Amino acid sequence: MTCQTYSLFVLSVIMIYFGHFGNSLNLAQLQNDIDQLKADFNSSHSDVADGGPIFTEKLINWTERNEKRIILSQIVSMYLEMLNTTDKSKVHIRNISEELYTLKNSLPDGLKKVKDLMDLAKLQMTDLKTQRKAVNELFSVLQKLVESPTSLKRKRSQSQRRCKC
Repeated sequence: MTCQTYSLFVLSVIMIYFGHFGNSLNLAQLQNDIDQLKADFNSSHSDVADGGPIFTEKLINWTERNEKRIILSQIVSMYLEMLNTTDKSKVHIRNISEELYTLKNSLPDGLKKVKDLMDLAKLQMTDLKTQRKAVNELFSVLQKLVESPTSLKRKRSQSQRRCKC
């Protein structure tokens, strides 16, 4: 995949996971709009390939549908932030923005989940008060981990193998 097709690929993945692929989306028109956006940003410049892709590589580690919706909602927000600084009088920018806003509105909790992850990353685990609170919550956290859907699936599949009903 070339650097020039990354944005279409990411947008296509976003559309598929948000359930808009094939509905109201005209992928051919969106490709034309993205091509015009590439021209606006001079995305064929040689420095575009430096350091590899910024979004598509991150999607590899997010395998479950709900996980992907979280990271994709953040990516959509970043595209919208980028497009807010562009000339909105251009039709292709409005078309892309409208599709992205529709996608963003279909995932109201995605940004909240991303914010939760960012808040966790900011915690100062060397702070004594934070450590005390964390220790007080440790048993509850471990309980949630044991009760997680993954462990329930494993327990169910093991019990189904044992049962010869």
